[in-house]
Amino acid sequence: MMNNPLPIRDLIVPGKRAHLVGIGGVSMCPLAEVLKGMGLEVQGSDMNDSDTVEHLRSLGIPVAIGHNADNLGDCDLVIRTAAVHDGNPEIAGAVARGIPVYERAQAWGAIMQRYPNALCVSGTHGKTTTTSMCTHIFMAAQQDPTVMIGGTLPLLHSGYRVGKGDTIILESCEYCNSFLSFYPTVAVILNVEPDHLDFFKDLQDIEHSFHKFADLVPSTGSVIINADNQGALDSVAGLSHPVFTFALDHEADCTAANLGEEDGRPTFDIMIHGEAYAHVKLHVYGRHNVLNALAAASAAYALGLPGEAVEEGLAAFTGAGRRFEHKGTYNGAEVYDDYAHHPDELHALLATARSLPYKRLIVAFQPHTYSRTAKLFDRFVEELKLPDVTILAEIFAAREQNTLGISSSDLCRNIPGAVYCSTLDKVTEELRKAAQPGDLILTVGAGDIYRAGEKLLKEE
Repeated sequence: MMNNPLPIRDLIVPGKRAHLVGIGGVSMCPLAEVLKGMGLEVQGSDMNDSDTVEHLRSLGIPVAIGHNADNLGDCDLVIRTAAVHDGNPEIAGAVARGIPVYERAQAWGAIMQRYPNALCVSGTHGKTTTTSMCTHIFMAAQQDPTVMIGGTLPLLHSGYRVGKGDTIILESCEYCNSFLSFYPTVAVILNVEPDHLDFFKDLQDIEHSFHKFADLVPSTGSVIINADNQGALDSVAGLSHPVFTFALDHEADCTAANLGEEDGRPTFDIMIHGEAYAHVKLHVYGRHNVLNALAAASAAYALGLPGEAVEEGLAAFTGAGRRFEHKGTYNGAEVYDDYAHHPDELHALLATARSLPYKRLIVAFQPHTYSRTAKLFDRFVEELKLPDVTILAEIFAAREQNTLGISSSDLCRNIPGAVYCSTLDKVTEELRKAAQPGDLILTVGAGDIYRAGEKLLKEE
């Protein structure tokens, strides 16, 4: 982070001009809207034109395409995404001119200080779904929340909303310790597992980061953790703040009773301190989503919402975008897409898919980042042996260069019967050849693997 003389909150005031580098990004676009709503003059730049950029322009926010120091104009501060490095011409230009540069997380942290309730949902996986569930619940309770989600929620037709209520709900990521810039009054920790090992040294280092995140919560707030996850428990060990727990397999403050299914989807009673709080019928599959629902209900309880809001909100929740999202039908096979990119997420997804009444499970998986693939290689291999047909797209680089010399073909050699595809077009071709009536086809990964499924469906 830049060495800035002023805390960012002193500059996020009406009349100041903020320049956002990478303004079209998933959490930068809502940040731009929130800042504009607070009375700031907002402008920005992005590498590509997009629907998001056009949306911002429709709100009167000028967006330059391409990065150039001249884009800064007479701005008072610059806010950047984690993907924008010091060598970026706009960052370098700002430093040369003495314009303070801040991280996106610092801006969100300053904003959430203005809300009496800041609900921050963290964890290695499940954040987007749980944040989306929280949003449904708080909308059902007519709390008019401000929301920032790392994915698309059909209820919002986007990944964010700017409300006028006293609650802000944010998906909170540990990568680069971003969430340590936040000011949660309610911190949810879903799970803590080895991930982002290009930044963290090991699991202990990750747990230390989550401990510091939980320690940000004031004594009047709530720390909510998954008692079924050892990493989450270890993260809050020694924390001076009392914790509120949820679990399916262990004793906890919030648990599920009378767990059953209707059409394969979970139904259960949410019990808090042994008393019924809400009866829930989920419209999403899987045991992992029962835990996500318990986390969301725990947050709602901590912030004083009635069980009826939990029932109504979760009844209306049909999933977030790219979370077991039904895309269509090809040659009698149902095509779904999912964002899973960690072995634990893969396990939950494939276990859920296996439980559904399809003849075969066909999975096209695109690993996300070289470092994650290398560090968790053996676990990926084990999970990818579960489908009847496994198709492997090449690794999605994201922010990395392939200094490790690793490829999806390495995974393929360790998975009997797996097929390696060097391009997405080849993935589509393999899906086309494999698809039969009664199959479940899953495109899986945090990159652009969904395009292979979408191309297949265009042929139908």
